[in-house]
Amino acid sequence: MKKPFFIIVAGGSASGKSTVVSEILEKSGLLDVTRISQDDYYHDLSAIPIEKRLEINYDHPDSIDFKLLEDHLQSLLNGKSINKPIYDFVSYNRSNLTEKVNPSQIIILEGILSLVEPSIRDMADLKIFVDTDDDIRLIRRILRDIKERGRTIDSIVPQYLNTVKPMYHKFVKPTIRYADIIIPNDNKHVAAVDLIVGKLSSIGK
Repeated sequence: MKKPFFIIVAGGSASGKSTVVSEILEKSGLLDVTRISQDDYYHDLSAIPIEKRLEINYDHPDSIDFKLLEDHLQSLLNGKSINKPIYDFVSYNRSNLTEKVNPSQIIILEGILSLVEPSIRDMADLKIFVDTDDDIRLIRRILRDIKERGRTIDSIVPQYLNTVKPMYHKFVKPTIRYADIIIPNDNKHVAAVDLIVGKLSSIGK
């Protein structure tokens, strides 16, 4: 097996990273793909009561176990399987379960802070930033967190105002400078997606 092609997809919370990746994969028709979510690499907070977990800034780089993430990515790039942690958004902590992930032809890392760490950033063959308006991202986040993560408006809005938005502008948005491709996710990103699809299709041959 030749060295996998490694892609990083960054962007703000609810910017549409996963949607863009799904569209790229659907158009390219590639099946031998491994998708890794940065969210699964939040630090293990089992020793901290849930009341204290609610106070943690999950949009700060310190919330991510970048060392484990880097080790796992390196293993996949070297053709080795990993036991990936699984994050539970309801308990604000890693699950007790892990998921065995096998290496594949294309490896994709998605996450708001996935371009922050230089050692991980430098491993990538292609770096993408999904750029979406703050107001649109807030609306999407509210709808997603209520429907998929069991959150309430009373928890979503303060968290957004106190940590999500300021951390985006302090840590996430500046990483756009490292992107090879910037995708404006306003339903007008056909050209960018087609460009990426063309690149991946050539890899798959």
